[in-house]
Amino acid sequence: MIRRVLILTSLLVSSVFSAEKPNVIIILADDMGFSDLGCYGSEIATPNLDALAAGGVKFSQFYNSARCCPTRASLLTGQHPHQTGIGHMTEEPDEKYPAGRPPAYQGYLNHDCATIAEVLKPAGYATLMAGKWHLGQDTEDLRPLQRGFEKYYGILSGATNYFKPGGKRGITSGNDPVPNPESTTDRPYYTTDAFTDHAISFIGETEKPFFLYLAYNAPHWPLQAPEDVIAKYRGKYKIGWDALRKQRYEKQLQLGLIDKKWPLSPRDPEILAWDSLSPEKQDEMDLRMAIYAAMVDKLDQNVGKLVSYMKEKNRFDNTLILFLSDNGACGENGILGNPGVKDIATRNASWNVSYGTAWANASDTPFRLYKHFAHEGGTSAPFFASWPAGIKKRDGWINTPGQIIDIMPTLLDVTGAKYPENKPPLPGISLKPALDGGTLSRSKPMFMEHESNAFVRDGDWKLVGRKVAPPGGVKPDRWELYNLAEDRTELKDLSGQMPEKVEALSSQWNEWAKASHVYPK
Repeated sequence: MIRRVLILTSLLVSSVFSAEKPNVIIILADDMGFSDLGCYGSEIATPNLDALAAGGVKFSQFYNSARCCPTRASLLTGQHPHQTGIGHMTEEPDEKYPAGRPPAYQGYLNHDCATIAEVLKPAGYATLMAGKWHLGQDTEDLRPLQRGFEKYYGILSGATNYFKPGGKRGITSGNDPVPNPESTTDRPYYTTDAFTDHAISFIGETEKPFFLYLAYNAPHWPLQAPEDVIAKYRGKYKIGWDALRKQRYEKQLQLGLIDKKWPLSPRDPEILAWDSLSPEKQDEMDLRMAIYAAMVDKLDQNVGKLVSYMKEKNRFDNTLILFLSDNGACGENGILGNPGVKDIATRNASWNVSYGTAWANASDTPFRLYKHFAHEGGTSAPFFASWPAGIKKRDGWINTPGQIIDIMPTLLDVTGAKYPENKPPLPGISLKPALDGGTLSRSKPMFMEHESNAFVRDGDWKLVGRKVAPPGGVKPDRWELYNLAEDRTELKDLSGQMPEKVEALSSQWNEWAKASHVYPK
């Protein structure tokens, strides 16, 4: 009898403890620019994400790692990308990196690091993932189920066709390929929908507190969206990229997101003036941006579907939702995008048609440069947290900067999970004080490097470098120095006036680069 009472008491305590643990959902957008959400200045309809942000806390300054897989590596491990084996990129499908590469550039997630799933699973969490993995795929030991996730549905590679993913860029369920994925609704198959549907299904299969990593491939190229959603935006972008940038900039000022003393950065010099394009080309460029907007719109619709499900099941209030993007807007595949966008059949059969550098410049309003680069346009992400039971709604913005490496420490703090003692210490800080209404205290500068584009940020000072020549050199071509409190759009380079500051910050960056295995490349 005593033994039965003890067992029942133990089960009751365990049940109460589990019930108090918050669910955790990380929603990651792919190649979405700083200004592409309504709450960050956009005209694109994102009411569901805007509502989550309004009900929680929003960061005005949050840094990713400037590229898809390096950011994913840091997000899931709390380490800088080089420490995880993804100092540059992962191996593409059917590609094998040559032997002898430094371990920091091996191209897949190593076992010196621990993933969030590997840390939360022993703490009693169900660990679920839907979406883009992009951390290694050639062998099963590199995949989500072998890195702590119990359930997985998504793409292992970095990009795929939204309507008909296939081949090495196809869908994987668990560890098994899905040759011909089918829609679960009366609408055609679309990855953004499918990832959400499987995420909801996974949640419904567990009563445990859960960690869901929902990594959309939207709005990464190829430009593909349902025609009825594209139609909502057709014609809206015939104002051109200059007018769109000014429109978004004015909205950002009204939102208090940016300081009026930070001017809008000039249009990238290589981008043509809108009025110099023929009417036919303007119509094509309007179509490209309309498709991109539709992809963001569809992402928002699916977040709304997930939130509605969570509310219906009474699991929303005690769920911490973090939303961010993996890098700045994508300026790849040509200033005006690459061929194949005008014909619907050709476009929807593609896996790489894009909107081009000109529209990426607008997506990153008010900043300059894009994905790949360490300047604000390449590394600044929209980032917010929602947790009705755990976060008090805060009007305005948290202006203290955060970084991608801070997410793992934050989740350890929130969930009470223990970080493995046999893994390298985490370089980031917990953001929980800011979530609780307090302030953040960071004792060390923030650092990053990708393709010899790099920055160190210490307080308001940012030393940033860009590799103009082909990547692979040992350092940026030259350092630029900015006081971000006065000049967050990085227009007034102070390096020539303050060489001592440049030397001090570059020395700190060099020390970090050595400790984090940035070199040898």
